[in-house]
Amino acid sequence: MKKLFGFIGSLMVVGLLLAGCSTSKADNSVKKIQDKKTLIVGTSADYAPFEFPIVKNGHKEIVGYDILLSKKIADSLGVKLKIVNTEFPSLISELQDNKVDLILAGMVSTPQRKKAVAFSKSYYTVKNQLLVNRKDANKYHTTADLKGKSVGAQQSTTQESIVKSQIKGSQPVIESNLTSLATELGQGKLDGLVVENEIADNYVTTYPKKYAISNVTLNTPKNFRYINVATRKSDKKLLKKVNSEITKLQKSGELTKMFKQAQTIQAKYK
Repeated sequence: MKKLFGFIGSLMVVGLLLAGCSTSKADNSVKKIQDKKTLIVGTSADYAPFEFPIVKNGHKEIVGYDILLSKKIADSLGVKLKIVNTEFPSLISELQDNKVDLILAGMVSTPQRKKAVAFSKSYYTVKNQLLVNRKDANKYHTTADLKGKSVGAQQSTTQESIVKSQIKGSQPVIESNLTSLATELGQGKLDGLVVENEIADNYVTTYPKKYAISNVTLNTPKNFRYINVATRKSDKKLLKKVNSEITKLQKSGELTKMFKQAQTIQAKYK
């Protein structure tokens, strides 16, 4: 009888231990956000029209396509939105350190990044182009023409990989802030700058006397084409919520309208 009770007792202990493990691994990602009543989104506000700063009524704020999408996600969770602006290379660390809940920063879901974080379904597809100074609009035709030239790209991005792998013989200039790189290009300190097509179009539209898109063709590999929301790998319920909201906005056509809205805002406050 003692052995029977001892066996039952052992089973109860094991059950409690397993329950404890289950509790410790429970996914409370949505509940935590709803409890604090705020969704904290990390971004890097140097990437118009995805995210960029404006001054409105004397106050500086961050706006853009990613911010509009962030607001939709926050609304679907029934909470307020807080935007945390930091340099792009630091964003994944900020997410892993629980300083932000999501990353929306024009971030492409590369194989390397997938090792560190989870990604939502894509909400934008990109290709890459070479932005040049207006006076050099017809100067470069192939990547070989850029041998020995200084070509910029933002640090820890797909564009950095493209410069180093496709524009061989160039002198890569890698910096954390895209706005600074674009300024250097406009000042003639760089010969070219690799950016996503929408970013290139945005610079040319906003500053037509300063920038142009070159004739150089760059290949954007399939694994480097899709912009997604980044979450922690453990936050599966939050990821499901994000995917649900993106799907809804895609089906309604709202995502396309939001992108155009971001472009309109950027044109107004340029």
